[in-house]
Amino acid sequence: MASVLEDPTLERHFKGHKDAVTCTDFNPNRKQLASGSVDMSLMIWNLAPKARAFRFVGHQDVITGLQFSPSGNLVATSSKDRTVRLWTPSMKGESTVFKAHTAPVRSVAFSHDSQRLVTASDDKSVKVWSVHRQCFVYSLNQHTNWVRCARFSPDGRLIASCGDDRTVRLWDTSTKHCINCFTDYGGSATFVDFYSSGTCIASSGADSSLKIWDLRTNKLIQHYQVHSAGINSFSFHPSNNYLISGSSDSTVKILDLLEGRLIYTLHGHKGAVITVSFSRAGDLFASGGADSQVLMWRTNFDTKSYQDVLQQHSRRSTPDPPPHVTDIHPRGPHLHHPHFIIIVPPSHHTSTCTQTVSVLEERLTLTEDKLKECLLHQSHILSDVQSSGGRRRTESEETDGSPVHFT
Repeated sequence: MASVLEDPTLERHFKGHKDAVTCTDFNPNRKQLASGSVDMSLMIWNLAPKARAFRFVGHQDVITGLQFSPSGNLVATSSKDRTVRLWTPSMKGESTVFKAHTAPVRSVAFSHDSQRLVTASDDKSVKVWSVHRQCFVYSLNQHTNWVRCARFSPDGRLIASCGDDRTVRLWDTSTKHCINCFTDYGGSATFVDFYSSGTCIASSGADSSLKIWDLRTNKLIQHYQVHSAGINSFSFHPSNNYLISGSSDSTVKILDLLEGRLIYTLHGHKGAVITVSFSRAGDLFASGGADSQVLMWRTNFDTKSYQDVLQQHSRRSTPDPPPHVTDIHPRGPHLHHPHFIIIVPPSHHTSTCTQTVSVLEERLTLTEDKLKECLLHQSHILSDVQSSGGRRRTESEETDGSPVHFT
């Protein structure tokens, strides 16, 4: 990681929507950016210089969500018109319609093998669809209010969903059972997504909170309260080191997840920021909002190519294992307590954070133990020297003069 952070820069802005921009996603081929809007249109922005954009119409109401397939040859959109469409992101713009739900559809996402779609709806259900056969597969039905968002885990074995019943639910795709339910939200849970490793999920709320949960331990490991209004969308950098969030407070915030701190606040939009998304390589990110604009930013936080980082990670002999469904406990609702929390106060726009007390205590104990060990070792050496009447050279006085560092 670069020792000095470079500031993100506004690369381009796209104007073409006639109303608020609700969703954005980059094509994995790095050549296109898609956006959906309250104006019911899907825009495909071709990123090559002077390339023309495509406007696709077909939905009869607000487009609420969109995502490119992992191969980039399809775009799925969800709409308040109760349908989902699959589009070909080319000049023809052909689409297939799924009559998906009995109420507005709030989100749509592909599985990582491109075989399935998952949708979330105001009819309180999460549904899974076959992309190839273009048909309904099964439904998940334990939410008690509108479902705002649903996503597959990277390995496809889990689905995370969240909604206006103030819960984040985790589902086993093989048994179709809800295997965990996180319930400590002060308002609607607005968005949910997985780490690229599948070991953690994050969720955001209308109460302006953003929480990250470790699925291997079922513990809340980070809690950010950096916005002054509800969070509408967030996106993980592919390295999992950073997260961007968009809020009704008109800002985009950038969090350093390794250090647990807010590092940037971006003021590019007039009005609510409704959608944010990183490109698959992490070198770009997009934001869209109530001002009808799509802004494209160059990341610049890290000088490494994250394509290289991802390739190195995939070659590791022991990458982080995804959680197995049998490791996820408890099976019922579970309240989490605030002593797991890392808080970044919303008033702090500098690089400050309050570390988890338990972590600091643990580090202090380790330091004290090591100090005691060093003092005991030193006393043994002194007693040996005195008893032998001579002077014994210690480890830290080797002939090359380099000190020994205790870690």
